[in-house]
Amino acid sequence: MAIERLNPKGMHSNPAYSQGVALPASARIVLIGGQNGIDANGQIVGKGDIAAQTAQALANLAMVLDAGGARPEDLVRLSIYIVGDADIRPAFGAWMAFWGDGGPPPVVTGIRVLGLANPDFLIEIEGQAAIV
Repeated sequence: MAIERLNPKGMHSNPAYSQGVALPASARIVLIGGQNGIDANGQIVGKGDIAAQTAQALANLAMVLDAGGARPEDLVRLSIYIVGDADIRPAFGAWMAFWGDGGPPPVVTGIRVLGLANPDFLIEIEGQAAIV
């Protein structure tokens, strides 16, 4: 059985996310903790630049996916935490560059927060992938 992306007729359709995902019982689940714009040396990438931080967070997420035997196309859920009133359009551009033509996108929840673990973080992205 395959992963099923749910976009029922009669609901808004958006190329950035799916409305739901159904997983087969046999799927291997890879959980990815919140990723920020941190490089391999622990340095913040793109202070004040949400697009740069998003690109780095997604690169980090991709490394965790790879370590778990998954690919970006295996993502079924993303939770995106955005600080305050930061303009998310540049972050969306970084997401679209990352996703490319990855097929039907995962479900996505965007959450505005007062702050993250470091005051220079503008975004944090956590995910779930399923391998069938």
